[in-house]
Amino acid sequence: MPTIRIPTPLRPYVGGNAEVAVLGGTVGSALQDLTTKHPDLRKHLYTDGGQLRAFVNVFLAQEDVRHLQGESTPLQESDQLRIVPSVAGGLDRSPKSPTSANVSDVGLPTKVDHSALRVNQTFIIALLVAAFVVNNVWLVAFVAAVMSAGTLLRRPGFKPLYTLLKSWGRVRPDVVADNPEPHLFSQGLGAVFVIGGAASLFVGAAGLGWALAWIVIALAALNLFGGFCVGCFVYYWLNRVHVPGFAKAPPPDTFPGMKPKGS
Repeated sequence: MPTIRIPTPLRPYVGGNAEVAVLGGTVGSALQDLTTKHPDLRKHLYTDGGQLRAFVNVFLAQEDVRHLQGESTPLQESDQLRIVPSVAGGLDRSPKSPTSANVSDVGLPTKVDHSALRVNQTFIIALLVAAFVVNNVWLVAFVAAVMSAGTLLRRPGFKPLYTLLKSWGRVRPDVVADNPEPHLFSQGLGAVFVIGGAASLFVGAAGLGWALAWIVIALAALNLFGGFCVGCFVYYWLNRVHVPGFAKAPPPDTFPGMKPKGS
């Protein structure tokens, strides 16, 4: 039975397996069997029109099947195929470079500076606690605005302060392979809660307003001190149930919501 070797970034879509046995007498039928068994993988290999994506290269032995007979290339029972994503910014057809992919298209981890996330969480917690202590609704509204603006700009809301602290040598970057989208979703979700809290405080519903603010404080503290992002967990759960717009799966060997291992 032919087998297909799966690159590390795509293994979460095949149950973590490095190699999958398939049925099929050609490359195309083998890939179809693979995606039938593991449907979550299909969108990362094929376009909506059913064509193999341009940046996904399939090797039989040392040959790119595009240089043979394409998906019509015949397979023997003992053959092994390898899926080799292309390097972003240029094609790499070498079978010795199997793990660098066009990350924006196949939904693989890019880079996230977790130090910037921690600084963002610190300021959110500190300002909301200060707002509660001095009973200042405008400070709550300011935090809501910063979080909302950061989400729209696709960055941590308090990133300018992080950049300043980094230039002073107060913090150091902690860049790891991770998906930025779940963190942006988490920040946006938090912004919704803080906006709701500010609105409630403005209309005199102090109990509800401060309750919403403290939910955000607690979740940000859990992320900052416990390393668990509840918003990220929700994002990955929505991905798991195939909600449109939630395209990224957790990095390999990472529990949803936790910082990626080995980073």
